[in-house]
Amino acid sequence: MRQQALEGEVTQVHRGQQYAPEGATFSIDGTTFEVVAVRERTLGELTDSDAQAEGVANLDAYRELLERAHDHFEWDDDSDVVLHRFERQSGA
Repeated sequence: MRQQALEGEVTQVHRGQQYAPEGATFSIDGTTFEVVAVRERTLGELTDSDAQAEGVANLDAYRELLERAHDHFEWDDDSDVVLHRFERQSGA
């Protein structure tokens, strides 16, 4: 995922809780990114576009990724998640 972010293929992540506020920065291999949007959503609100922004082909592939990554994961459209959208900083 780090390499995909550097290449611009990953521009957001959804997590079960908030990990950073808007305006926070982080670095990957010397490249700085800024968190530009943080908001609460539900899994049911996610779209193919969201999945693609997380580096997978579509929502079905994203669901499969989550199921592989988390033991006992069960997709529930009503489950709360937090969007973290980020952008590469100018000159970085």
